[in-house]
Amino acid sequence: MKRLDLIFSERELEAILSGLESAGVPGYTVTKHATGRGPETIVSEDMEFSGLGANAHVIVFCEEEIISNIRDNVKSILSYYGGVAYVSEAIEL
Repeated sequence: MKRLDLIFSERELEAILSGLESAGVPGYTVTKHATGRGPETIVSEDMEFSGLGANAHVIVFCEEEIISNIRDNVKSILSYYGGVAYVSEAIEL
């Protein structure tokens, strides 16, 4: 089982979710208004309040075969608009 974490601008949430669903993910968790610090930007309180700097964090648990489908569907969105995606191993308790 794999865990995929995607962090990207909240404005792109619908496009990312559409790409995940097209890839056949069994489900996902969305956290809106994720803020923090990246290598290029620090999100200020003003940005958090206005939503201009807000990110979304999407977590997906799926089998490895689905990861390549997800990569094909969301990589262009992340490359164009910015964002990160990381895959890690997930072991169910």
